[in-house]
Amino acid sequence: MLPTESGTQTPEFALPADRSLLLVDDDKPFLQRLCRAMEARGFQVTAAESVAEGLAAVAARPPAFAVVDMRLGDGNGLDVISALKEARPEARGVILTGYGNIATAVTAVKLGAVDYLAKPADADEVFAALLAVAGKSADLPENPMSADRVRWEHIQRIYELCSRNVSETARRLGMHRRTLQRILAKRAPR
Repeated sequence: MLPTESGTQTPEFALPADRSLLLVDDDKPFLQRLCRAMEARGFQVTAAESVAEGLAAVAARPPAFAVVDMRLGDGNGLDVISALKEARPEARGVILTGYGNIATAVTAVKLGAVDYLAKPADADEVFAALLAVAGKSADLPENPMSADRVRWEHIQRIYELCSRNVSETARRLGMHRRTLQRILAKRAPR
């Protein structure tokens, strides 16, 4: 139940009986804040700072929920989501990333993530994503993507489809490899 402005509780979200939550992020201050916030919302939190720690936690006791950073020091957070879905198919996983693009969002969903949030995501957004009602349509965006952002997203999608091979992506997009490398090294346009 969520408190409203009047102080009453709304039954928008219902916590399931198993409230185990795995948080995987290599940004230690962010991880600690999110752990405290999710514990305050009724979850039993296990924290991990790497893909290896996340995979070990999934192997030891697959949680009902997971929030995993996409890019970690020792690999890709999608590996943790994939292992979680193998160990516990009904588990709900959310991917967090500071380098969001459509291609990786699609990959995350195909591997079993229920949502994909761009950093910095606050605890309320994470909580809502973990417990979102299936089939509920998303709200319309306040600020739709710019043309530059759409171009960047397309390049990222082709890059992912080419298995992150820069030379093959550049060939398919008809651009010089160095130009593509500069585009890939930059943050996404707004």
